Amino acid sequence: MTNSTPAKNLKLIRLERVMDVVYALVIWRLFMILPRPEKGDDDTNSVLELLINNWDTFVIVLLALVIVIVFWLQNNSLFSYLKATDRVHTAISIFQLFFLLFFLYSIGTGLRLGATADSRMLESFAALLLAVSAYLGWYYAYRKGDLVSDNVPANKSEELLKQNLAEPITALLTMPFAFVGPIAWELSWFLYPFIRWAFGRLAKRT
Repeated sequence: MTNSTPAKNLKLIRLERVMDVVYALVIWRLFMILPRPEKGDDDTNSVLELLINNWDTFVIVLLALVIVIVFWLQNNSLFSYLKATDRVHTAISIFQLFFLLFFLYSIGTGLRLGATADSRMLESFAALLLAVSAYLGWYYAYRKGDLVSDNVPANKSEELLKQNLAEPITALLTMPFAFVGPIAWELSWFLYPFIRWAFGRLAKRT
């Protein structure tokens, strides 16, 4: 037992580092997508013109950055409550990274195709997969894998489980707005703080 525990902790540390690296690379790649003036571009003579001519790209990329950072902070917070990982939890985490990269792909595809209903639906669907995988990771760690630290009270684990429903619910709710219009879809993501607050209140009551 004394030999297996440090090994499990080492696996958890390695997994967390891998996830941090991938999240950081995705954030860097999103910054690289942001428009910048090119040589010979006579239509852009100032930073203000750059922002005005590409405002829709800036909005989408900044929104994607916020979404990725929210998931990164959530992931770091949940990992801080774990004492170990196992094969199933690691597999779920790897799927989460895959869906994170798929979300990055959906953003790039949406920028190339334009603000169409199907491109926005793809972005919402990718975010939903990312959110569901993050939720399943904590669900398994708490309910199935016995991976949560012994110092974490059961009511705290249950509270986190309910709070983390806010992300998949938000992604799901944005899908109908993709057919309303690009601005409506972008604004629908601002439902997240209210949904998070509501699930937080619900978790504390139960």
